Amino acid sequence: MAIGVGGCCAVLLAAALLFSSPATTYAYDSLDPNGNITIKWDVMQWTPDGYAAVVTLSNYQQFRHIQPPGWQLGWTWQQKEVIWSMYGAQAIEQGDCSMSKEGSNVPHSCKKHPTVVDLLPGAPIDLQIANCCKAGSLSAFSQDPANSAASFQIIVGHSGNSNETVRVPKNFSLMAPGPGYTCSRAMIVKPSRFLSPDGRRATQVLMTWNVICTYSQFLAQKVPSCCVSLSSFDNDKTVDCPTCSCGCRNEKSTTGKCVKKNAPDLQSIIHGPGRW
Repeated sequence: MAIGVGGCCAVLLAAALLFSSPATTYAYDSLDPNGNITIKWDVMQWTPDGYAAVVTLSNYQQFRHIQPPGWQLGWTWQQKEVIWSMYGAQAIEQGDCSMSKEGSNVPHSCKKHPTVVDLLPGAPIDLQIANCCKAGSLSAFSQDPANSAASFQIIVGHSGNSNETVRVPKNFSLMAPGPGYTCSRAMIVKPSRFLSPDGRRATQVLMTWNVICTYSQFLAQKVPSCCVSLSSFDNDKTVDCPTCSCGCRNEKSTTGKCVKKNAPDLQSIIHGPGRW
């Protein structure tokens, strides 16, 4: 069966749209459409069974500051990686390290899905690095650039230890401090470069990958804070509000209804069986 020119073009257009569509749907904030929190992993050194990296979170949002209890960063390892040690941050759970065969050298975390938090101010000096230990606070770059970034160092083991064998983490998540952020897949980019203090020498890291996390108010608050139930007078039933709307989200004693069943201000106009 022959396909006309118009049909052929339609098929090609549909195929192009299918293969060019993004694999991940990102959050969107209409008040700050270009704002994001960028997470950059810089591999500084290969180790016998993995690598040492510096991870930096940069808050490129215009208005949204991250306040204590601060950010929580999570991901999923692709292989059987462990975290040998961390500086400037810590994993909130060690997990089951009973399978470790390293003798007395027990990993900092053996979780498949680790979650990392910033250290508190006043942490021991030997656990600090630059831009750490702010209790998870991050200022917006447009308002306070000097305090818009946080960093920590992570020593990863049981991993690849070259550009060809390392597997970047996946399924990144960010709580800052609550929900609302959607994170992209880790994308390998051009290695970061650094200038010496005198500006006469440039060095670069061994490998870099970036993750972009964007904010959406709809993801942060899926149930509206207020609801108006509407129905016509000739309808037998009213439309219920979503559970825990109208400010009852944190009130355990409430049922989640917007208006009580026997509210006197509604009985005058809505009455009869089946309407509640």
